[in-house]
Amino acid sequence: MAEISPFRALHYDRVPDLASVVTQPYDKISAEMQARYYDRSPHNLVRIIRGRSGPADGPSDNVYTRAARDFSAWIREGVMSSMPEPSIYPYTQEYEVPGQRGPRKQRRGFSALLRIEDYSAGVVHRHEETLSGPKADRLELLKATRAHFGQIFLLYSDPAGEVEKVLGQSTQAAPWEEATDDYGTRHVVWRASGPEAAEVARLMRSKKLVIADGHHRYETALAYRDLCRKLRPGDERAEFVMATFVRMETEGLTILPTHRLVHSLPNFDWAKFSRDAQTVFDWEEIKARPPAKDWLPRVLGQLAEAGKTQPSVLAYAGPERMALLSLRRDFDLAAALPDVAPTLRRLDVVLLHRLVLERLLGIDRQAVREEKNLSYHREAELATAEVDAGRGQVAFLLNPTPVEAVHENALAGCPMPQKSTDFYPKLLSGLTIYWLDNPAGM
Repeated sequence: MAEISPFRALHYDRVPDLASVVTQPYDKISAEMQARYYDRSPHNLVRIIRGRSGPADGPSDNVYTRAARDFSAWIREGVMSSMPEPSIYPYTQEYEVPGQRGPRKQRRGFSALLRIEDYSAGVVHRHEETLSGPKADRLELLKATRAHFGQIFLLYSDPAGEVEKVLGQSTQAAPWEEATDDYGTRHVVWRASGPEAAEVARLMRSKKLVIADGHHRYETALAYRDLCRKLRPGDERAEFVMATFVRMETEGLTILPTHRLVHSLPNFDWAKFSRDAQTVFDWEEIKARPPAKDWLPRVLGQLAEAGKTQPSVLAYAGPERMALLSLRRDFDLAAALPDVAPTLRRLDVVLLHRLVLERLLGIDRQAVREEKNLSYHREAELATAEVDAGRGQVAFLLNPTPVEAVHENALAGCPMPQKSTDFYPKLLSGLTIYWLDNPAGM
């Protein structure tokens, strides 16, 4: 049973412009973005969730101790304050899909607390594997601040839209918070309390929840809950985590592909790769001429068309070395991947990892987890540019994973490789904060 609860969100109060202090999720903050956020405001959340490290850092002065110091100071100074009553927070994002023309889309959800459950309980389901490094980092921050600053993005099924209907009255009022981010996405938040919040909690009890984004944050919350059960018995607040819930049937859901860049292989050879790949894939050579903006839309269109009938990826090792790879119809996937669930075997990203990266290029799963030979890019143009600049040997461009496949495999207990999806846009960090030590209570 999913236990959803309203809460007294900590939020930015005495700031002239909300957009100057909220951020993208910590794992999407590049070094350039970090610098920009630092310059934007002395109270920008980046100073807490992705602070700058220094050569003199030690046990008593480091990114985590500074985060805790700044967080306490901002609360004390009134930069952040707590809501007077527990609420659920309807949250809408209006955005343009990158690289696509057309009207802006709208994704609707709501933020609330969720009682943390082990995956084995069958309430919360993951759809991707995770990396150990980010979880260790987030756990140290959580221990230092006792607060959740970012949202876990959860999908739930509600074909009739009952939850959204309940929250509809709240969203007719003036917004409580509003900010436009660096990508032009407009984020709008309202408040719903009392009977409205109670009805949402009732409707959500029967829902199975799928993590769309925030696997590392959820597993960090699990680890912290278990730690508190040992060291802080009775700490009920550690049994909950902050999340945003989005109906999977909404038209506002957008999943972008995450492209792979292979680098640092000792002996990558395009000709050999071509010969080996043709034992598994139909191989179609494609020629391109710079600049990428002139030919990328065309070849990505070819990739999308091929993906309608067969799992397909595009391999790019330079303008004269590019090919569309579509799974051969006579290839026996069940025999080649007997340990892979049938629901996963037809997914482009799974076949890329198991058949191309592991089988053809020799990059084992441990190397993938440690990102030894692999980096990830949202923009196809950036991935191919890295190859052209000599910082990568071959880029693999992908089609987006369908949301139905995400939901189906998550509920079946069949996680996909890490970064199999890129739900767009991201949920902003800092709109609401769950402070476990809030003196006003949950």
